[in-house]
Amino acid sequence: NLPSWVSSPQMIIEPTSPKLLPDPLKEPYYQPPYTLVIELTDVLLHPEWSLVTGWRFKKRPGIDSLFQQLAPHYEIVIFTSETGMTAFPLIDSVDPHGFVSYRLFRDATRYLDGHHVKDISCLNRDPAKVVVVDCKKEAFHLQPFNGLALKKWDGSSDDRPLFDLAAFLKTIAMSGVEDVRTVLENYSLEADPLEAFKRRQTQLEQEEQQRLADLSKNKKQQQLFLGSLASRLWPRSKQQ
Repeated sequence: NLPSWVSSPQMIIEPTSPKLLPDPLKEPYYQPPYTLVIELTDVLLHPEWSLVTGWRFKKRPGIDSLFQQLAPHYEIVIFTSETGMTAFPLIDSVDPHGFVSYRLFRDATRYLDGHHVKDISCLNRDPAKVVVVDCKKEAFHLQPFNGLALKKWDGSSDDRPLFDLAAFLKTIAMSGVEDVRTVLENYSLEADPLEAFKRRQTQLEQEEQQRLADLSKNKKQQQLFLGSLASRLWPRSKQQ
């Protein structure tokens, strides 16, 4: 007979547990209202290989800022399609201050149609509060409106998307969004959702500036009108 791990395909294609994370923290401990599930490879790190150094992993600009800004609002979970043996020391290197709450690896994914899929129904978290960030849409295709697909990082040093991602996710948190899927669905068809967010943000800022300018203009017109009205109500004496 074949060993049990060979004869049972469920061991390979199903997550190791139907409940990948422990229950949310209860008072007096602090549980952030949202959960960020983020990939490691090509999102936070870029693998590079050379004859001289072999494999090396480059840290993406903005990681420290991302974690620091989001930690008060998001429970940060690195969920990678890499194996634990490969990823564990890499996560240590990108998170020296311990902002990452949990680490999930390839054995926690669901293997479907040749892809390692992150099934958030196994996370033990409210799906209305979970954001999945990956460079592959296939990674979250079971719950497409929980996901945000970034462009794969090519290792360039002048890269900015993690700074934009921090602004985007912080805006969601500060706005108190009840269901993140209502926001992420609006960006699901965008080739570059973060660029789309920045365009909309710029447009809203311009509209707000125009609104304030119109208010200021109307206020000045109102003051001129009131001044004219007062001069008619209390005309100057003939001696003046």
